Amino acid sequence: MSDDHLIRTDAELQALFGPVGDASLRKEVDHLHPVYRRWIEASPFAVVATVGPTGLAVSPRGDPAPLVRVVDAHTLLLPERRGNNRIDGLRNLLRDPRISLLFMVPGVGESLRVTGRAEVSVAPDLLASFAVDGALPKCVVRVAVDSVMFQCGRAMLRSGLWQAASAPADVPSAGAMLAALTNREVGGDDYDRALPQRQRDTLY
Repeated sequence: MSDDHLIRTDAELQALFGPVGDASLRKEVDHLHPVYRRWIEASPFAVVATVGPTGLAVSPRGDPAPLVRVVDAHTLLLPERRGNNRIDGLRNLLRDPRISLLFMVPGVGESLRVTGRAEVSVAPDLLASFAVDGALPKCVVRVAVDSVMFQCGRAMLRSGLWQAASAPADVPSAGAMLAALTNREVGGDDYDRALPQRQRDTLY
């Protein structure tokens, strides 16, 4: 790829895409407007992005809707459930509080983006309020909201994400990916056979 064709300035980028429509500007607000609150409370899933000194982290979060608790127009709470214990995003938040969440609702083309600043709490009463079948989250991320806007549904339409009935047969499984990455020291068919039950047993 020739460097002659790289976009290097904001002006070049804006010229490439053209002017921003009025609706695209006005849909962004600095708080959880009631209509956005209704949308978030219908969402069981979000992608969470953070940044830190070692780089970026993006990871999924899911729970029965609502995934997060809206406290007020400027605050939401995200419980951190069991996972792989890498905690890359949480480590980032200890060093840089910036966070972005992209909420999705199955079957809905639009998504909702929230950006803000976060802190990590282990207050006992707060953890207890997010218990599921007696299992507490490890911690709760409190997000002070800076910006909220919805994203249009074109990406979902182009990808056909919600129309996909099943995964393509040639997508490698978790066991296959681990086996390839570890020279078959970890993963493989046994890993894949045990994984569904292990996930059910350790869901919360």
